[in-house]
Amino acid sequence: MITFMCKILSITNRSLCKGDFLTRIAQIAAQKPAGIVLREKDLPQQDYASLAAQVQEICKKAGVPCILHSFPETAKRLRADALHLPLPLLREITNREGLPPFGVSCHSVQDAEEAAAGGASYLIAGHIFETDCKKGLAGRGLQFLRDICSSVPLPVFAIGGISPDNAAQVMQQGAAGICVMSGLMQCDDPADCMKQLKGGMCRAI
Repeated sequence: MITFMCKILSITNRSLCKGDFLTRIAQIAAQKPAGIVLREKDLPQQDYASLAAQVQEICKKAGVPCILHSFPETAKRLRADALHLPLPLLREITNREGLPPFGVSCHSVQDAEEAAAGGASYLIAGHIFETDCKKGLAGRGLQFLRDICSSVPLPVFAIGGISPDNAAQVMQQGAAGICVMSGLMQCDDPADCMKQLKGGMCRAI
């Protein structure tokens, strides 16, 4: 089982990245997040695998879990630390032999319960607040997050519009941590961004 030593998952997005992508990954990894989720959904599997091998090497040197996304066979072949799956994709995987520990995205209590029953090690629940990544869609809100956290005995990471200003509210709902995409991809200083996020989370204690 993957162990989360810190409560921030960095979600990647090359199209949002400020500067060289692999340099940005190394900067983020140096801050010791709970993991880096390589979520590059536009890439075909072969190109994704090539990029994943490079990101894995960076993460390994930093001692940070590299969590691959959506490609079970690639995750097996590269011996990934973990794999993140959309729930519909998890339903399609009938042979899970050799699959690394995996997390699942969920958007309802029913999703969370299904993912837990299907063997998930952790969940990502969202989107909590309105975010540019999902323009025009209202966030599901804090009560949604609380319901997810209370419905399953798994670590739940919240995603969607989370910032230092609202991170404490998220943690108060029972979340194990938060996911950040654009903040860490676009900031001038990943170290400062992580510091601010951790500070916001600590206000929940």
